[in-house]
Amino acid sequence: MFKMEKQDHPVFRKLFRFILALGPGIFCIGYTIGTGSVTAMIKAGSQYGMQLLWVLALSTFFAGILMETYGRFAAVTGGTAVYSFKIHLKNGKFWAILVIIGVVMGQWSSLSGILALTSNALYEVTRLFVPTLSEDNYWIILGIAILIILILYSLLWIGRYSFFEKLLIVFVAIMALSFIVSMFIVIPPAEEIVRGFIPSIPVNGHLMVAAFVGTTMAAPTFIVRPLIVKEKGWKKENMKEQTRDAIFSASLMFVISVVIMISATGALFHKELSVNRVLDMVTALEPVAGRFAIAIFMIGAMSAGVSSIFPILMVFPLLIGDYKKGTMDVKSKRFRILTGVACLVGLIVPILGTNPILAQIATQVANVFILPVVIGGAIILINSKKLMGQHRAGTILNTGLVVALIFALIISYTGILGLASLF
Repeated sequence: MFKMEKQDHPVFRKLFRFILALGPGIFCIGYTIGTGSVTAMIKAGSQYGMQLLWVLALSTFFAGILMETYGRFAAVTGGTAVYSFKIHLKNGKFWAILVIIGVVMGQWSSLSGILALTSNALYEVTRLFVPTLSEDNYWIILGIAILIILILYSLLWIGRYSFFEKLLIVFVAIMALSFIVSMFIVIPPAEEIVRGFIPSIPVNGHLMVAAFVGTTMAAPTFIVRPLIVKEKGWKKENMKEQTRDAIFSASLMFVISVVIMISATGALFHKELSVNRVLDMVTALEPVAGRFAIAIFMIGAMSAGVSSIFPILMVFPLLIGDYKKGTMDVKSKRFRILTGVACLVGLIVPILGTNPILAQIATQVANVFILPVVIGGAIILINSKKLMGQHRAGTILNTGLVVALIFALIISYTGILGLASLF
């Protein structure tokens, strides 16, 4: 913990303490708002304007409900998600292993696209200030991807949750500020934003709808949350902090995502410009915002990428540790081996040179298929009188969870339709 000098203004001191108290929420944002979210929001904003804002609003609302549910369970019982699935659900080992497989497959498939987008974004920012560089240089972009993954892997060897938490606070803060500044440069009319809350699905928009949910209502966000709440040391007496953390996290997810969508709508949609490559983000926004503003936007994109890559590298060993003992494993040999394997998986798209925009949108959809299982498990655990006692879910929370489950099932079907349209 950093020391505060006596002469510091009390407002800044309170703000500093508040931010440091939001560790679980910061990790949730790291898992949820990454380059995948940036890509989905920019792509949707450039193609459909604010038409899919209602999907984003519902996704983040249900995400808040699920974070509250899993966080409450962890604070009351001291239990974690996967381990609790294994010992408390009927055929629990099957469901626990299914969740691990589903979450890891979804996250690792996203990881490769995220790394490719982040390395491409860094290269495009460099090109803004060094115009002599070629439009597309495979070897430099691959080298950037390798450098990013090596730096992050070396940081994982430190093996302390408090360090990971503070690092993510920095990346998330940079990301949020960068996108908010960018929004005010190209903000569209207010009535257009309001119309986005009216439900409608654009023609051929099924894949984008599923990608929206996959990137904002992300299963690993909820499965990993109890581990982080437990590591934070929160118990029954910390229920208010846990709820506040869940609300803050979901709210910030919505704000950052909608800011990105607004920026893309204001700069691209009205000019009938679509984003098919990372380069398109830069060339389309530069006439509107100038090079300095574009650099701010792309720094936000890179921070989003790093804030997602970092926790995604950890997800497999964290879930294995959860399954075996219900603890957070960040120091073992297994942790370092599995994060190393994840690093190699992350390099697949950069090595193949595949279009990272299309790859990222498609892989985000993979995250929605395990979501109904994660929500169903939450409903069972949070309603267990034996486990939760007087803290089990009431009518309001149960209603929210049931509606979230129905929503997840509909979106899973929508994702199947969207993927089918690609072939």
